[in-house]
Amino acid sequence: MQPTPLLSVIVPFYNEEESLPLLIDQVYEAMSDKGLHELFKHPFSFELLMIDDGSTDDSSDFIREQIVHKPELKLVSLQRNFGKTAALSAGFRYAAGEYIVTLDADLQDDPFAIRYLIERMIAGYDLVSGWKRERNDPLSKTIPSKIFNMTTRLFTGIALHDFNCGLKAYRKKVIQSLELYGEMHRYIPVLARWNGFRVTEIPVKHNPRRFGKTKFGTSRIFPGLFDFFTVLFITRYLRQPMHFFGMLSLFSFLAGFGISLYVTIGKIFFNEAVVNRPILFLGILLIILAVQFFSIGLLGEMLTRDTSNTLHYTVRETINVQEEESRGHT
Repeated sequence: MQPTPLLSVIVPFYNEEESLPLLIDQVYEAMSDKGLHELFKHPFSFELLMIDDGSTDDSSDFIREQIVHKPELKLVSLQRNFGKTAALSAGFRYAAGEYIVTLDADLQDDPFAIRYLIERMIAGYDLVSGWKRERNDPLSKTIPSKIFNMTTRLFTGIALHDFNCGLKAYRKKVIQSLELYGEMHRYIPVLARWNGFRVTEIPVKHNPRRFGKTKFGTSRIFPGLFDFFTVLFITRYLRQPMHFFGMLSLFSFLAGFGISLYVTIGKIFFNEAVVNRPILFLGILLIILAVQFFSIGLLGEMLTRDTSNTLHYTVRETINVQEEESRGHT
């Protein structure tokens, strides 16, 4: 019987049969690194969870052949191609280790960087993300990535350079707090920080792609954009929707009132025409929108109070405290 692993390495893949032999060898070699073993006070053991996201090539067959000779190797095959977020969620569900590392299967991430990720976690962080400071990707990927990272950093206030790097390390309590769907894997550091966990990043080596081509095209830009607004809303305004819609209402009302006041002053003091002026209709429209935004925020507050009577929080630790099932705090 295999001991419970201390470290779980999760590799989601889709049609990567050429990359997998080299990848598995690299991971096993990285796991034998003496420096990695010295980081842990307990006997070191690991598992390598390969998550097949509906591959149509012979990737899964190769993994099955390797499992016979490598007891640390495990395979989870999804029914079809659900996407990276779903594959990571499946990996998180089956991971048994106290430390979790995610790694892309295209050989662009360096498994030997796992040691340095874990080192930062042991220093006190809960999530450590890789930063591909020098990327080996075409401009069609690097430019949208820079825009995405800059926008996410600006609106969330989290000072990471590379939110979407596949190479990340987590404590188990972090992944247990996540609820992922859509393309949310891009925003895991944002969700983790929102839950009160300590998040940081370290520069990691990024290799050029050796086989095949990227599975992430322009079709994922808009779903990712919509998920960005979702994450921004749920991390800041889920429990206080009036703070969001109230602010929109205030800006809209002030703009509409200002325009209406300008038209009124022009009519009274300068005898300017009021009829058939587009700016007047704009002012009226903005005031109407202000009332609608305020109403939506008020309804949101009422629904929030009606459907949830508990506060949601994550606990760092407890000392000499016994849990009581009769208490409904979550």
